[in-house]
Amino acid sequence: MSGLLTGLFEAFATTLREMFRKPVTIQYPEEKKPLSARARWRIVLTRDPEGEERCVACYLCSAVCPVSCISMQSADRGDGRRYPEWFRINFGRCILCGMCEEACPTLAIQLTPDYEFCKYKALDMVYEKEDLLIDGTGKDREYNFYKHAGIGVVNPKGKNPDEYGPVDIRSNMP
Repeated sequence: MSGLLTGLFEAFATTLREMFRKPVTIQYPEEKKPLSARARWRIVLTRDPEGEERCVACYLCSAVCPVSCISMQSADRGDGRRYPEWFRINFGRCILCGMCEEACPTLAIQLTPDYEFCKYKALDMVYEKEDLLIDGTGKDREYNFYKHAGIGVVNPKGKNPDEYGPVDIRSNMP
């Protein structure tokens, strides 16, 4: 019984202490609350150092999205490189969890600290690839997926400085 009363008095003490504290009011459009350095809000699509799209339309972001707000259609270019023919995010459904950013193998999807992107109509919250694609490389300025993946787009397979040439699997037979 004494534990119950102690808890009750602590709750009342907290209420009394907060009642007489001066409230902190921020006049929002003019004043903005400072965000932490790791704040992650709006999703953008980035480019590689050569200026090409980083997204290879692997569908990992749409597969991992818990609310299924990401959709895309893949296409192939003439040089063997894949890209999203169209890429769409419904920010009306997005919960900004960041799982799409974590799943992206090419660092194409990145979250920015921009949090002011609300609209009056729900259909205006559907962003297309043209709305999401930015000119910069984002967080990792030097990373290029096609130079590190061993895909024969930049150099033939096995000719990159950090990889071995193809192995003939028949040479492993007894």
